[in-house]
Amino acid sequence: MPGVTPAKWVRIWRERLPGVVLELVQVTAGEADGLLRERGADAGLVRLPVDRSVLSAIPLYEETTVVVCPKDHLVAATDEADEVRVEDIADEIVLHPLDDTLDWAAEGREGPPGLPAFERPATTGDAIELVAAGIGLLVVPQSLARLHHRKDLTYRTITGTPQSRVALAWPEDATTDLVEDFIGIVRGRTVNSSRGRRPEERAKDGAKGGAQGSAKGAKAGSAKAGGTGQRKSRQQPQPGRQGQKAGGGRRTGGGAPKSGGRSGKPRRHS
Repeated sequence: MPGVTPAKWVRIWRERLPGVVLELVQVTAGEADGLLRERGADAGLVRLPVDRSVLSAIPLYEETTVVVCPKDHLVAATDEADEVRVEDIADEIVLHPLDDTLDWAAEGREGPPGLPAFERPATTGDAIELVAAGIGLLVVPQSLARLHHRKDLTYRTITGTPQSRVALAWPEDATTDLVEDFIGIVRGRTVNSSRGRRPEERAKDGAKGGAQGSAKGAKAGSAKAGGTGQRKSRQQPQPGRQGQKAGGGRRTGGGAPKSGGRSGKPRRHS
């Protein structure tokens, strides 16, 4: 879908699954749902909302909304660190392309703020051309403003508008092992994660991991037990000295004989 940048996830896919080709298909925002429903793609990066009765979706992030304008426009005079309010463009013509990705109905609006143009441009790209011609302004997700960057245009963050939410979607009844692999990559799971991997891989790694875990657990347990005993023996006085302290000078038994000492029955005293 225009505006998204899957390069990082594609790179990780190629590192983990070098034998499986990952083919990217470029579609418009309006075509994404239909392509997935018709099995034209296994999964897609889309903008919400989508048809949840057919597609599963994992929200990934929200995009900043900006207003695109000519560099000599009054809006461009706003400092880049500041935000434009919808009230600031209420008297401006604001273009509303047919492929608009922002959910204005969620804000209780029929369309963007400002004055409507006589006709709606067919695409965001067409709207950008009209902005460059001085016809009006355009409110879009920041990624689309960057995608359609022109030297004679700029953009500023705008408040009081909906935000585009990007998600990973796929047909709910077609959640294959490879789709699970891609979900795991997008969600940041490590290569050793048990989720998003094939059953035979999980079984193999699970058996290996279990054996290693048992060995490490036994070693750790022994070290912990031995270490605790050593710490206690250092903290407590020797048995003989403890007996003298507790019994007023009388020695108590129980300690192991020193190396080289005599053993056997005690000598009788007359």
